[in-house]
Amino acid sequence: MTLEIYWGSGSPFAWRVLLAAELKRIAYDSKLLEFSKGDLKKPEFLALNPRGKVPVIRDGDFVLAESMAILAYLDRKVPDPPLFGRTPEETGRIWSQIFDFESYLREPLATVSRWLFGDKPRTPDVDDARAKAVTEFDRFSERVARGYLVGDTPTAADLVWFPPLRTLVRAGVRAEGRVKELGLFPFADVYPHIGAWMARIEALPGYDRTFPPHWR
Repeated sequence: MTLEIYWGSGSPFAWRVLLAAELKRIAYDSKLLEFSKGDLKKPEFLALNPRGKVPVIRDGDFVLAESMAILAYLDRKVPDPPLFGRTPEETGRIWSQIFDFESYLREPLATVSRWLFGDKPRTPDVDDARAKAVTEFDRFSERVARGYLVGDTPTAADLVWFPPLRTLVRAGVRAEGRVKELGLFPFADVYPHIGAWMARIEALPGYDRTFPPHWR
């Protein structure tokens, strides 16, 4: 049976899984759910994931939620190209980069993106989040100056970092009146190494199939 991927447009966690499937050239049946229509709360989806969240995959009788668990599953099912490295050293470095994002950037970036997409006044919390994000952007820029995060090919680390950063770029496009306050845009001009890394991800085969439909 063909792998089924349940996802929502704009979900960075679902985007990780779609990118992984395309990177590994895994045939899949796209199950796009619409947040606005309450698709994630419908009984048929809750039967797959009672938490009502995407992504979820169904591979025959096997059902799995949580993006990192799904990446690990796909990597074991289709080993090449590897998402988590070929050597112990590569695996360690990849997981280090994943946890760098999860521990130090995910929350500040979410705070900044929410403010950009919203209409609330700028607060000290936003300024604090911006400062933390800038610190991580500077470090990240050095890491991707010569290619991908770990090695010469994209790995799970790149798939974790890319969707939220691309979402920030999207927020900057949508919120022209607010972006000047942050001094982060045009993002690819402020961080050319990150911009070039994003372009490398966007040039991967199958990328267009993963792009959030409501952004087009």
